[in-house]
Amino acid sequence: MTSERNNDQGLSTADRLLAAARECVLAVGWKRTTLTDVAHRAGVSRMTVYRTYPDMATLFADLMTNESAELIATVLPDVAESAGGPERIATGVAGAVAAVRRDELFRRAVDLDPEWLLPYLLHRRGRSQDAILDVLVKEITRAQADGTVRTGDPETLARGIVLATHGYAISVGTMTDDRVTTDALDQELIELVRRYLAP
Repeated sequence: MTSERNNDQGLSTADRLLAAARECVLAVGWKRTTLTDVAHRAGVSRMTVYRTYPDMATLFADLMTNESAELIATVLPDVAESAGGPERIATGVAGAVAAVRRDELFRRAVDLDPEWLLPYLLHRRGRSQDAILDVLVKEITRAQADGTVRTGDPETLARGIVLATHGYAISVGTMTDDRVTTDALDQELIELVRRYLAP
Protein backbone atom coordinates (compact mmCIF):
# COMPACT_ATOMS: atom_id res chain seq x y z
CA MET A 1 0.00 0.00 0.00
CA THR A 2 1.27 3.49 -0.84
CA SER A 3 2.15 5.57 2.19
CA GLU A 4 -0.33 8.38 2.70
CA ARG A 5 2.26 10.19 4.76
CA ASN A 6 4.45 10.62 1.69
CA ASN A 7 1.59 11.81 -0.53
CA ASP A 8 0.09 14.43 1.77
CA GLN A 9 3.01 16.47 2.98
CA GLY A 10 3.70 18.54 -0.13
CA LEU A 11 7.26 17.23 -0.30
CA SER A 12 9.47 17.43 -3.36
CA THR A 13 9.85 14.22 -5.37
CA ALA A 14 13.34 13.63 -3.95
CA ASP A 15 12.10 14.12 -0.39
CA ARG A 16 9.16 11.80 -0.99
CA LEU A 17 11.54 9.14 -2.30
CA LEU A 18 13.85 9.54 0.70
CA ALA A 19 10.91 9.30 3.10
CA ALA A 20 9.62 6.21 1.30
CA ALA A 21 13.07 4.63 1.27
CA ARG A 22 13.39 5.24 5.00
CA GLU A 23 10.10 3.46 5.65
CA CYS A 24 11.12 0.55 3.42
CA VAL A 25 14.51 0.13 5.09
CA LEU A 26 12.92 0.23 8.54
CA ALA A 27 10.41 -2.39 7.42
CA VAL A 28 12.64 -4.91 5.63
CA GLY A 29 16.23 -3.65 5.52
CA TRP A 30 18.33 -2.12 2.76
CA LYS A 31 19.22 -5.33 0.86
CA ARG A 32 15.57 -6.35 0.61
CA THR A 33 14.38 -2.91 -0.55
CA THR A 34 14.16 -2.27 -4.27
CA LEU A 35 13.61 0.94 -6.22
CA THR A 36 10.24 -0.53 -7.21
CA ASP A 37 9.32 -0.81 -3.51
CA VAL A 38 10.33 2.81 -2.99
CA ALA A 39 8.30 3.95 -6.02
CA HIS A 40 5.22 2.10 -4.78
CA ARG A 41 5.50 3.49 -1.26
CA ALA A 42 6.11 7.03 -2.55
CA GLY A 43 3.18 6.80 -4.96
CA VAL A 44 5.27 7.52 -8.08
CA SER A 45 6.27 5.57 -11.17
CA ARG A 46 9.47 3.54 -11.35
CA MET A 47 10.74 5.89 -14.06
CA THR A 48 10.37 8.82 -11.65
CA VAL A 49 12.62 7.01 -9.20
CA TYR A 50 15.17 6.10 -11.86
CA ARG A 51 15.36 9.70 -13.04
CA THR A 52 16.30 10.76 -9.51
CA TYR A 53 18.26 7.75 -8.27
CA PRO A 54 19.95 5.23 -10.59
CA ASP A 55 20.24 2.55 -7.91
CA MET A 56 19.52 1.74 -4.27
CA ALA A 57 23.11 2.40 -3.22
CA THR A 58 22.86 6.03 -4.32
CA LEU A 59 19.47 6.44 -2.71
CA PHE A 60 20.64 4.83 0.53
CA ALA A 61 23.74 7.06 0.62
CA ASP A 62 21.54 10.17 0.35
CA LEU A 63 19.19 8.79 2.98
CA MET A 64 22.00 8.20 5.49
CA THR A 65 23.52 11.62 4.74
CA ASN A 66 20.18 13.29 5.48
CA GLU A 67 19.78 11.23 8.64
CA SER A 68 23.24 12.27 9.84
CA ALA A 69 22.57 15.94 9.09
CA GLU A 70 19.39 15.82 11.16
CA LEU A 71 21.22 14.16 14.05
CA ILE A 72 23.95 16.79 13.99
CA ALA A 73 21.40 19.61 13.89
CA THR A 74 19.51 18.04 16.80
CA VAL A 75 22.48 17.36 19.08
CA LEU A 76 24.75 20.38 18.69
CA PRO A 77 22.35 23.13 19.83
CA ASP A 78 21.92 21.23 23.11
CA VAL A 79 25.63 21.54 23.95
CA ALA A 80 26.10 24.18 26.63
CA GLU A 81 27.77 27.25 25.16
CA SER A 82 29.05 28.24 28.59
CA ALA A 83 31.35 25.22 28.78
CA GLY A 84 35.00 25.59 27.79
CA GLY A 85 36.16 24.48 24.34
CA PRO A 86 37.32 20.92 25.11
CA GLU A 87 34.33 20.28 27.39
CA ARG A 88 31.86 21.65 24.86
CA ILE A 89 33.33 19.65 22.01
CA ALA A 90 33.66 16.45 24.07
CA THR A 91 30.08 16.69 25.27
CA GLY A 92 28.86 17.34 21.73
CA VAL A 93 30.83 14.38 20.35
CA ALA A 94 29.49 12.00 23.01
CA GLY A 95 25.96 13.29 22.45
CA ALA A 96 26.25 12.78 18.70
CA VAL A 97 27.59 9.25 19.16
CA ALA A 98 24.74 8.38 21.54
CA ALA A 99 22.21 9.85 19.09
CA VAL A 100 23.64 7.73 16.26
CA ARG A 101 23.32 4.60 18.39
CA ARG A 102 19.68 5.45 19.20
CA ASP A 103 18.75 6.30 15.62
CA GLU A 104 16.30 3.69 14.35
CA LEU A 105 17.50 3.83 10.74
CA PHE A 106 21.15 3.43 11.70
CA ARG A 107 20.32 0.58 14.09
CA ARG A 108 18.21 -1.19 11.50
CA ALA A 109 20.95 -0.90 8.89
CA VAL A 110 23.62 -2.17 11.29
CA ASP A 111 21.46 -5.04 12.54
CA LEU A 112 20.27 -6.23 9.12
CA ASP A 113 22.89 -5.03 6.62
CA PRO A 114 26.16 -4.26 8.44
CA GLU A 115 28.19 -4.65 5.27
CA TRP A 116 27.00 -1.22 4.10
CA LEU A 117 29.33 0.31 6.72
CA LEU A 118 32.53 -1.40 5.62
CA PRO A 119 33.50 0.92 2.74
CA TYR A 120 33.21 3.93 5.10
CA LEU A 121 35.28 2.26 7.79
CA LEU A 122 37.95 0.74 5.58
CA HIS A 123 38.26 2.56 2.25
CA ARG A 124 36.74 6.04 2.03
CA ARG A 125 34.96 8.80 3.88
CA GLY A 126 31.31 9.40 3.15
CA ARG A 127 29.40 12.67 3.02
CA SER A 128 28.10 12.07 6.55
CA GLN A 129 31.63 11.80 7.89
CA ASP A 130 32.64 14.94 5.98
CA ALA A 131 29.70 16.84 7.47
CA ILE A 132 30.74 15.80 10.98
CA LEU A 133 34.34 16.78 10.24
CA ASP A 134 33.22 20.21 9.04
CA VAL A 135 31.41 20.85 12.33
CA LEU A 136 34.36 19.64 14.39
CA VAL A 137 36.91 21.71 12.46
CA LYS A 138 34.84 24.86 13.02
CA GLU A 139 34.45 24.15 16.73
CA ILE A 140 38.15 23.32 17.18
CA THR A 141 39.22 26.43 15.26
CA ARG A 142 36.93 28.60 17.36
CA ALA A 143 38.23 27.10 20.60
CA GLN A 144 41.85 27.44 19.48
CA ALA A 145 41.24 31.14 18.88
CA ASP A 146 40.25 31.65 22.52
CA GLY A 147 43.08 29.43 23.78
CA THR A 148 40.96 26.63 25.24
CA VAL A 149 42.05 23.93 22.74
CA ARG A 150 45.67 22.97 22.10
CA THR A 151 47.52 24.02 18.98
CA GLY A 152 47.56 21.72 15.98
CA ASP A 153 45.96 21.44 12.59
CA PRO A 154 42.17 21.51 13.23
CA GLU A 155 41.52 19.07 10.38
CA THR A 156 43.97 16.53 11.80
CA LEU A 157 42.53 16.90 15.30
CA ALA A 158 39.00 16.49 13.98
CA ARG A 159 39.89 13.36 12.04
CA GLY A 160 41.51 11.86 15.13
CA ILE A 161 38.28 12.40 17.05
CA VAL A 162 36.16 10.82 14.31
CA LEU A 163 38.44 7.78 14.18
CA ALA A 164 38.17 7.38 17.96
CA THR A 165 34.38 7.59 17.88
CA HIS A 166 33.84 4.84 15.31
CA GLY A 167 34.12 2.14 17.96
CA TYR A 168 31.88 4.00 20.40
CA ALA A 169 29.19 4.35 17.73
CA ILE A 170 29.36 0.88 16.21
CA SER A 171 31.07 -1.56 18.60
CA VAL A 172 30.07 -0.36 22.05
CA GLY A 173 27.88 -3.45 22.52
CA THR A 174 30.98 -5.64 22.48
CA MET A 175 32.36 -3.80 25.52
CA THR A 176 29.28 -3.60 27.73
CA ASP A 177 28.14 -6.18 30.25
CA ASP A 178 27.05 -6.34 33.89
CA ARG A 179 30.32 -4.64 34.94
CA VAL A 180 30.62 -1.83 32.38
CA THR A 181 27.62 0.10 31.05
CA THR A 182 27.17 2.18 27.92
CA ASP A 183 26.76 5.28 30.08
CA ALA A 184 30.10 4.60 31.76
CA LEU A 185 31.81 4.21 28.40
CA ASP A 186 30.21 7.43 27.13
CA GLN A 187 31.71 9.24 30.12
CA GLU A 188 35.08 7.80 29.12
CA LEU A 189 34.57 9.12 25.60
CA ILE A 190 33.97 12.59 26.99
CA GLU A 191 37.14 12.31 29.05
CA LEU A 192 39.10 10.97 26.08
CA VAL A 193 38.12 13.85 23.79
CA ARG A 194 38.47 16.48 26.51
CA ARG A 195 42.02 15.42 27.35
CA TYR A 196 42.94 15.03 23.69
CA LEU A 197 42.00 18.65 23.03
CA ALA A 198 43.14 20.26 26.27
CA PRO A 199 46.09 22.68 25.98
